[in-house]
Amino acid sequence: MSDADIQPFRIDLDPRILNDLQERLQRTRWTSQIPGTGWDAGTDLEYLRDLVNYWQSEFDWRAQEKALNAFEHFKARVQDVGIHFIHQRGKGPAPFPLILTHGYPDSFYRFLKLIPLLTDPASHGGRAEDAFDVVVPDLPGYGFSGRPAQHGSIFQVHDLWVTLMRDKLGYPRFGAHGGDWGSTVTEQLARSHPGAVVAIHLTDVPFGHLMQKRPGDASPAEKKFFEHNDKWLPTEGGYATIQSSKPQSLAHSLNDSPAGLAAWIIEKLRAWSDCGGNIETRFTKDELLTQIMIYWATESIGSSFLPYYDYANAGALTWIQEGVKNWIGSSKVPAAFAIFPKDISQPPREWAERFFNVQRWTEMPRGGHFAAMEEPEELAEDIRAWFRQFRQDQITPDDSLQARNLELELQGSA
Repeated sequence: MSDADIQPFRIDLDPRILNDLQERLQRTRWTSQIPGTGWDAGTDLEYLRDLVNYWQSEFDWRAQEKALNAFEHFKARVQDVGIHFIHQRGKGPAPFPLILTHGYPDSFYRFLKLIPLLTDPASHGGRAEDAFDVVVPDLPGYGFSGRPAQHGSIFQVHDLWVTLMRDKLGYPRFGAHGGDWGSTVTEQLARSHPGAVVAIHLTDVPFGHLMQKRPGDASPAEKKFFEHNDKWLPTEGGYATIQSSKPQSLAHSLNDSPAGLAAWIIEKLRAWSDCGGNIETRFTKDELLTQIMIYWATESIGSSFLPYYDYANAGALTWIQEGVKNWIGSSKVPAAFAIFPKDISQPPREWAERFFNVQRWTEMPRGGHFAAMEEPEELAEDIRAWFRQFRQDQITPDDSLQARNLELELQGSA
């Protein structure tokens, strides 16, 4: 990396943040809960009390901070947005560049178990020739990245990522993986920058496609998928309705109360993971609290809601532009999907094929929405297998120029 805008970054929280946190945890005002209701109406009071007690008396942030800092962190100005990212070099003869994009409610932390499996596969039962150079940014408004200065940033992240990968880090072509908002950004990368993106790998079909008019020729599997989503939204989708309509009202309270913040986040980590109702079969208390601490320390819960609000409140011009890009589509970029059985969305292959050039479809035996944390080995192997075929394409300066020209042509037609 030679770009002057890129600076090494180290996570080192001000002790005042930790002292203030301790005081707030100690002063938590607990609500009531009807006995025997458990998690039925949201986060269980008994579990939350236990977690907060652990947070206050046993959780060691400095130990977690040390573990986070074992990775290579950087910050860069990318089109006037401050982006925090990990850039971990692969250990192999020709590492393949790959950008991983997280979703909600998480951060770069989603991928920490996955990174070593991709950068150093030979040390984890794989082959050295399958190594990747891995880049893991925090989305704008998440983690240690800067906050968007205006609405609509979710529609521009793909431009930031290609600038980061190609212009800042020097990768003329690269692969991309994502889930949740990360799948939306990854689709946008493939759709708008086919000259730079060799292939993509997703764990879901971006939910925005469900907002489109449903096809009249839907297959039985697609109809079943639509029915599931229609039932899911009124019972489990309330968080998205709030975050899409009045996010600021919620942000004020969660930014002020660590217990409240924990309650909002862990309910989703439990509901969306393959934990069978017991959240700690998938995440330790330390993992839960490290994820929550990233939100707390950076005061980013409010800005993490912005993609929901932006999607729901985008103007006509934005949707016209997005419609043209959808028409151009992602069909020029090969796509692979790894579908985990306890994810919140279970799309059939034919639904994905309406929007993507699907060349690989893997239905995993277990795992949920946070696959990189829940089943990192399964996910790593699928990513290795998928991108193996693209390593044969040697990227020359002429190839890079042709790819850039193709991208400019597509952008001009949009």
